[in-house]
Amino acid sequence: MSSVTSTPATSTPATSTAATSTAATKGMEGIVATNSSICYIDGDRGVLAYRGIDIHELADHSSFEETCYLLWFGRLPKRVELSELRERLAQERELDPAIIQFLRGVPRTALPMDVLRTAVSALAFYDADDKKNDHEANVRKAIRLTSQIAMIVAAYDRIRKGKPVVEADRSISHAANFLLQLNGTKPSATAERALDIALVLHADHELNASTFAARVTAATLSDMHSAITSAIGTLKGPLHGGANEAVFRILQTIDRDRADPVDYIREMLAQKKKIPGFGHRVYHTEDPRATHLRAMSRDLGRSSGQPQWYDMSEKIERFIKAEKKLNANVDFYSASTYHTLGIDEDLFTPVFAVSRISGWTAHVIEQLDDNRLIRPRAEYLGPEYPNHYVAMEKRG
Repeated sequence: MSSVTSTPATSTPATSTAATSTAATKGMEGIVATNSSICYIDGDRGVLAYRGIDIHELADHSSFEETCYLLWFGRLPKRVELSELRERLAQERELDPAIIQFLRGVPRTALPMDVLRTAVSALAFYDADDKKNDHEANVRKAIRLTSQIAMIVAAYDRIRKGKPVVEADRSISHAANFLLQLNGTKPSATAERALDIALVLHADHELNASTFAARVTAATLSDMHSAITSAIGTLKGPLHGGANEAVFRILQTIDRDRADPVDYIREMLAQKKKIPGFGHRVYHTEDPRATHLRAMSRDLGRSSGQPQWYDMSEKIERFIKAEKKLNANVDFYSASTYHTLGIDEDLFTPVFAVSRISGWTAHVIEQLDDNRLIRPRAEYLGPEYPNHYVAMEKRG
């Protein structure tokens, strides 16, 4: 199923070097680039579904571990299968000592996304399936990476703050263990469930920029770690993964200056500044992920005694909706949600990766199971051919 309504480019014979006649769109907007059975989006109706199951149902009833199974294996697990996957994820909560040593040697001023990108690349050196690229090996790598990426993000944050790295607890959920290793204490049931839902909501989103980068890398028959490194490098860009950081910086400024949220945003608009966290390339109605994050931001704020972040966000959202007819996207309320969970703003994008690794790896597995090198064409707009070489002395 496709998430767009435009007609895909007409294929050309494998032996032809001719480009298709479909006109190029800037940023490949609306172009169908591959077939996939993982994620379905209907931007006009505000629908997001994994393997056909609506994200609202998954957020209400599922867990991150169950969602991982759904993405990797194509269906919901039976009770024993889910138990086995949870056990496998828990057993992979370990990092080679060389990775911890690397994290200790990184400048404490380094951006967490840069550290994560480099650490994931280095993980390949110590992976038991490093030289294997078959389906079963890639599933094992997916499970391993999902546990390891969460540990890297938490461990580096502790190290850069001069705090001891926290031992993993293999008896608790993925979300709970991440918060434990990040903050040093077991989270409340409310915080654990909030992060668990957030991980489900961020797990996949079809051919977003980082997922496409992962598939392009995998399509060359490169390895899983290279593909995920490509994805992390792509996610780092502020047009993809950094919007919620920008949202929280605005909230912090409003709080620090005791400003009126609506007046502050009105002034930003008067200065022609973009308000992060609103609008979406795909959704023409409310981002379905924002629906749940809004409620989580409200409930977490109230239970933690920090309601101001939600209150400010809600006022800004109502104003932007009335003034610009724009809906909040997944980034807007994830900012206040993550902060209330004790996550620093420069970790917001790495936490995105803690979730999206499940979707990235599902797409890499799918790509390699039925692979063809991804090699699109460009619509040439340069000087007309033939544009002959002119000798230096005749160039004037």
